[in-house]
Amino acid sequence: MKVKLGIASQEAIKERTLAIARGELKPRKSDPKIWATSLESVAQILNKDNQALLSEIYRSKPKSLKELAELTGRHTSNLSRTLKTMENYKLVTLQKENGRLRPQTNVTGIKLDLDWERAS
Repeated sequence: MKVKLGIASQEAIKERTLAIARGELKPRKSDPKIWATSLESVAQILNKDNQALLSEIYRSKPKSLKELAELTGRHTSNLSRTLKTMENYKLVTLQKENGRLRPQTNVTGIKLDLDWERAS
């Protein structure tokens, strides 16, 4: 599944979230599901290594961080930090199963939505 990523100021993201919580705004299906404050932050989280990581998670469906570390050659501590950041952006879910964290993603791609009104 491809998800849409929106870029907006922190204030605009916060106000949108609060408006949804208050019931004043009903998100449309076409609205972005992931929000970031800048293209720079998106570039950091979706760098080449992390794109390969997301692809590996999607393809191999590892049962633990240890298995993912073995598949990617990355250290589990590094993976843990990276995946927690990705989880904040809703790119992955870390499921606790049998005392282990299992990374999962259904994201196969990201569409970018830039709106100059919301970006300032």
